[in-house]
Amino acid sequence: MQKLKIVAGLTVLMFAFKLGWQIGASEVASLELHEDLKDLSSQIGGRIGLVTGKTDEDFRKEVLRRAKRYDIPLTADEVTVQRSGEGLQATMYLAARYSVPVQAPGISFHLYFHPESGTRPD
Repeated sequence: MQKLKIVAGLTVLMFAFKLGWQIGASEVASLELHEDLKDLSSQIGGRIGLVTGKTDEDFRKEVLRRAKRYDIPLTADEVTVQRSGEGLQATMYLAARYSVPVQAPGISFHLYFHPESGTRPD
């Protein structure tokens, strides 16, 4: 009977660890993408004329490339790119909306994420 309790306890512990690992890894990846979106949206070099400006499609491709780096299943349709203003007053808003499947024996669900670069311009 004691061995059965130990096996059951270890099984529950492994189940919780596997579930926690998947959720934690997804959260960390979303935070990393959030930081990358903030960095991409600043693009100070383009504002002061040091580099040529990128198109919205260039930004979208860069967001997809960075998401892939973190194993985030993102498509071009799930990326939002918005600009407002000109020159030094220009602002850029980048966002992504995606879900990640979490699977463990007997349970399956999706986590939904919405990392963004900052406040959406009006």
